[in-house]
Amino acid sequence: MTHQVHAFEPPERFVAGTVGPPGERTFFLQARGGGRLVSVALEKVQVSLLAEKLEELLTEAQRRFGVQLPEAAVSTGDNDPLDTPVDEEFRVGTLGLAVDVDTATVVIEAIAAGEAEAEVELGDDETDTDDEDEEPDEDLDRLRVRLTPEATREFIERARRVVNAGRPPCPLCGQPLDPAGHLCPRHNGYHR
Repeated sequence: MTHQVHAFEPPERFVAGTVGPPGERTFFLQARGGGRLVSVALEKVQVSLLAEKLEELLTEAQRRFGVQLPEAAVSTGDNDPLDTPVDEEFRVGTLGLAVDVDTATVVIEAIAAGEAEAEVELGDDETDTDDEDEEPDEDLDRLRVRLTPEATREFIERARRVVNAGRPPCPLCGQPLDPAGHLCPRHNGYHR
């Protein structure tokens, strides 16, 4: 089975965004460049963690390698919606982050979720092993993006805005509130 690596080094635009109303949103990472548009779906928690870990990565790169970081963004940045059509290439299972010290860039790699554990054949011949079987991630589609520290900061700010734009949390239990309220476990199941 062939796999695709969608590489944008650097992209014209790389953003996190959503499609759908709050409570039913689907989160996407979208990269555009060179006449191509790639959108990959992921979970809200993945977007939140990506922003958090990118911030940590930038701080560590500055501390350890002296990478020059821009000041915190004052402008509102890119608030435009996702480019259309938003066609899901794959659903993200793994996110990888790295800093290329030579070019002072951040590399983000989104790897497709793999199939459920491959079927294991039990047989008498245990010597039949392939190196390819040891690295299942090599057969999965990927989105690889290389960003400057400035572009990374802009991505982090937008990702945080997108995550926080959803339903407000319940002040008692922290679960998202639906427009009609929700059954709060802190009220023993009474409607709040």
